[in-house]
Amino acid sequence: MIVHVLERFQIVGMEKLTNDTKELHALGISSEFDRSMSFMENFSLGFTYLSPVVGVYSVFAMAIQAGGPPMIWNYFIVGLGQFFVCLVFGEVVSQYPISGGIYPWSLRLVGEKWAWISAWVYAWALFTTVAAVAVGGAPFLNSLLGVSIGDSGFIWIACAMIVLATVLNLSGTRLLAQVAFFGFVCELLGAIVVGGYLLFFAKVNSFNILFDTFSLGSGLDYVPAFLASGVAAMFCYYGFEACGDVAEETPNASSAIPKSMRMTIYIGGGAAIFICLALLLSLPNIPDAISGKDADPVTTTLTTALGDTGYRLVIVVVLISFLSCLLSLQAACSRLLFSFARDGMIFGSGFLGQLTKETKVPTNALLVTGLIPIVIASLGHFMQDAVATIISFASIGIYIAFQMVVIGALYARWKGWKPSGSFQLGKAGFVVNCIALVYGITAVTNMVWPRLPEEPWYINYGMIFTSAIVLFSGALYVILGKPHLIKNK
Repeated sequence: MIVHVLERFQIVGMEKLTNDTKELHALGISSEFDRSMSFMENFSLGFTYLSPVVGVYSVFAMAIQAGGPPMIWNYFIVGLGQFFVCLVFGEVVSQYPISGGIYPWSLRLVGEKWAWISAWVYAWALFTTVAAVAVGGAPFLNSLLGVSIGDSGFIWIACAMIVLATVLNLSGTRLLAQVAFFGFVCELLGAIVVGGYLLFFAKVNSFNILFDTFSLGSGLDYVPAFLASGVAAMFCYYGFEACGDVAEETPNASSAIPKSMRMTIYIGGGAAIFICLALLLSLPNIPDAISGKDADPVTTTLTTALGDTGYRLVIVVVLISFLSCLLSLQAACSRLLFSFARDGMIFGSGFLGQLTKETKVPTNALLVTGLIPIVIASLGHFMQDAVATIISFASIGIYIAFQMVVIGALYARWKGWKPSGSFQLGKAGFVVNCIALVYGITAVTNMVWPRLPEEPWYINYGMIFTSAIVLFSGALYVILGKPHLIKNK
């Protein structure tokens, strides 16, 4: 009986693989990836890329200083906006379940030039995000070790974390999936256990503080502060697209990936809100956190509630979250580069468009996604302000790339495109697409808006400056190099 059941599962699995292969062949793709990533592992990849622990812990101080406790409502607003973007992505990936995500989607929705620019922007956004996450994780490891190493030491730790993530990624899809799932379990359990403890045993503030703007103004006067704090929530709500970046490694991708994308928003967003709520209600001194007198309110809250030993245990979970986040980011970026190179659309395509026979991963692309972030992070040894300016492109670049897909889908609908994948929005598709575009444009405007006139120009205009450089350099290469004309040659 057991043997019969196992044989039945094998037959169903082979049918899915056969259907996946046929689907790719119809799209002109012959894939050599190892299609061994289960639905839950695919979801885990998106979750650990979104990483609520990394997102909330990294920007909590900035968010509360900008908007006070009511900043938590941004997580609901941004989550809803990104959900509409996720629905658009779900329709697209369901019809085009190809590794690399944003590039192959843009290519088929609009064309080569549009796809090239969107991939260029997304690649640099991922490079800087890898560097940003590694640099953000370094102080937590330093805190766990209990030593003082200074800013230069943080850079070395960040580089070591990137190297470790690269080595793990090079081991193959199977290990990537397992580590992503392990990271998901650790992070979710950590969020529930720590957040639950804070709410039940360390709560010192009432729920009323979630509506208390303190010294940041009231009524319409508070709106600028609330919008400024919204940037923190925007940092937490991307990563669901990574599920589609490994489409050729996931069985039944056309129907599985739209589901895993939505789950990433539901569970990842819910966990981020829960963590943020727990920190706010157990924060010992809110005025000090808002004024900046308490420069690290997360550490203050955790050490006050859990003691030194408890805090160190939490830091272990946080570090696992940072490492699994790096792993997922690198995986997404390497598949993007591979997909880009497989079509002969970028310099070094012969080098980047190769899969290693043993592990069936794009080894050379992975090495590049390790090397470039290390170079970016290492600039901090000499020019810390420059690194901050470069890393500021991380979030805005991803949002710009997202909107290029949203615009591409709207353009394709106008030209007569009717989604034909397993996941379809039907008549609601056009409306959802328009809402996603309006949200995206609003979010990008909010992110780049200069708010600190007393600060140096690179603080106020860093996102605009870096975005302009990336977009201009990409457009210049398209004009001079004409990669879209040598596609597949």
